[in-house]
Amino acid sequence: MSPQPPSSIEIDFAQRYDQEHARVCGDPRPPRLRRRLAMWRDEWLVRQALKVAGEPGLILDLACGSGRFWPVLGEHINRVILASDNSQDMLDHALTHHSAALLKRVKTFQGSAFSIGLSANAVDCIFCLELFRHVPSAEGRLALLREFHRVSRDTVIVSVPSRTFVEGEFRQAGFKVLKHQEFMPGSRLWRVYVLRKRG
Repeated sequence: MSPQPPSSIEIDFAQRYDQEHARVCGDPRPPRLRRRLAMWRDEWLVRQALKVAGEPGLILDLACGSGRFWPVLGEHINRVILASDNSQDMLDHALTHHSAALLKRVKTFQGSAFSIGLSANAVDCIFCLELFRHVPSAEGRLALLREFHRVSRDTVIVSVPSRTFVEGEFRQAGFKVLKHQEFMPGSRLWRVYVLRKRG
């Protein structure tokens, strides 16, 4: 199946992601303490979300970029990671960022998160932390959620800005909330949700 063209939301997100990734890669200095703490907290939230999701064995990382979370997703040695991004260049770049042992369990493919080139119920869990957080409209989020509902056989992990009210959208798309956690309690930055398909 040929990849679907990226949506305007994905293009805008990819441009911002590319700029931030280029800035980080181009800076030879180690990350500052604040950034290291934020990265540690993000990784902790992902580990907690995976536990709530039942430690899924087959995960689809959508809008994966440089594979920032692959080392965390790959901490369980029997887990397989499918990784998709609308940019083949970014996927190619991601393959230079990680160990050969990890990459043996990562299979990449180009495509749109709004039209995933996989069959129904193809994976245990969909992981879409960054892109989902940047979708500004309820219509766009519902389109993603309905596609996630089609492709995941069990759970979905997403993050949203803390002031965005999305739980009604989750229900409308056929999910129930298993758990959510704030990036930092009281920070009002973003929340990570673990969803399970109903029915």
